[in-house]
Amino acid sequence: MNQNASITAAISLLPEQAAFGHVDHWIFDLDNTLYSHEAQVWPQVNERISLYLLHLFGLDGLSAQQLRRYYYERYGTTLNGLMSEHGVDPDDFLAFAHDIDLTLLDPNPALGEAIAALPGRKLILTNGSRGHAENVAGKLGILQHFEDIFDIVEAGFLPKPERATYENFLAKHAVDPARAAMFEDIDKNLIVPNDLGMKTVLIVPRTPDPFRDASEQAVVEAGHVHFVTDDLTGFLKPLMRSGEAVPILPSQAKRSAARP
Repeated sequence: MNQNASITAAISLLPEQAAFGHVDHWIFDLDNTLYSHEAQVWPQVNERISLYLLHLFGLDGLSAQQLRRYYYERYGTTLNGLMSEHGVDPDDFLAFAHDIDLTLLDPNPALGEAIAALPGRKLILTNGSRGHAENVAGKLGILQHFEDIFDIVEAGFLPKPERATYENFLAKHAVDPARAAMFEDIDKNLIVPNDLGMKTVLIVPRTPDPFRDASEQAVVEAGHVHFVTDDLTGFLKPLMRSGEAVPILPSQAKRSAARP
């Protein structure tokens, strides 16, 4: 089955979203999940990471990109690799990597309305920093609909798809996985959520993303992926009930201001 046919088949199953009737905990990845790749957010982050490696090790551009890829494949994130092998300061790295331009990221009021109308709690679970998540969600105009953000710092720098990260997230926020749904753009990050009992939704791009491997944007037909969509807003609309936006608390805002 080709990719377009798979997406169409998945979207045609919208009536089956009644399977989400029990869900009152909605967990969203950030990058390439809450926005489209056309916003050019993630390519900038990758470029900044490569630049960090270039300066740190005195590499040329191509070698820096290859090293970034090596760390990503072996450790899950470049940061995890740099901390493990070189004791790099994570705050310095995160501040540098997420110093990007969000000009092409447009507000998405329709997505905000769809998230706000979901019943129960909404949370972001990201391998990025809290500051990055707040900047992106803020520019999208959807930040106020999330109760909290669980970032790579909260995870002890252990990235998804590590099981311990999901377990720590669930424990901190008192989330019952049997009543939760996880939205992600990388299918391997849905394996543990499925094992824990969550409903899972894989977000794929509407058009090919030239800055990502084809394997990371393909429709995946596997037991740990319950639904596939290339339209997050459209997918959420049939699930909208009497949801209520939960603003980030002042204490959380103060905490986020203290870290990059």
